[in-house]
Amino acid sequence: MRVMGVDPGLTRCGLGAVEGRPGAPLSLLSVGVVRTPADDDIGSRLVVIEAEIERWLDEIRPDAVAVERVFAQHNVRTVMGTAQASAVAIVCAARRGLPVALHTPSEVKAAITGNGNADKKQVGTMVTRLLRLDAMPKPADAADALALAICHVWRGGVQHRLADALARARSGGARSAASGRTGTPGEVAAGRPDGGGSTR
Repeated sequence: MRVMGVDPGLTRCGLGAVEGRPGAPLSLLSVGVVRTPADDDIGSRLVVIEAEIERWLDEIRPDAVAVERVFAQHNVRTVMGTAQASAVAIVCAARRGLPVALHTPSEVKAAITGNGNADKKQVGTMVTRLLRLDAMPKPADAADALALAICHVWRGGVQHRLADALARARSGGARSAASGRTGTPGEVAAGRPDGGGSTR
């Protein structure tokens, strides 16, 4: 599974991509940061971020995009900028039909370090170790983007397979239930989502 992680931000937007699967070594594909001047207008900054994310999507061709879920902070201005950059990443991925996963910071920290309250240095150290890098990615936004991608490979891949299996099971059950009904199509559609009556 090839995943591109996005640590959203207006001044620094971290980007990182890894490839791998649960239980196997991970490979670093690319890592970097999009920077925009704080004194530029918001529209221009978002255009720069969009262009760079689009370039990454062209080059990396990920199977999924993992974006940090924006959470409430005391600094509303920071939250707004983060949310705007996050929305750009989500739109870029959705435009290409790529699945987008939102992971909270604590979820990513727990997946990478085993501690949902780990600090940035601990996360960076584990990312360096997991990807077998010579040095910790800097700035922290870059390491955080890689951590998001790793988290999704480990958690998102399993969740995706479970969702697919569940969807196939439901689809098969619905077909079986529909073939056993003698009512009209409208009556079958009006049945319960699990296919109707008891099968016991």
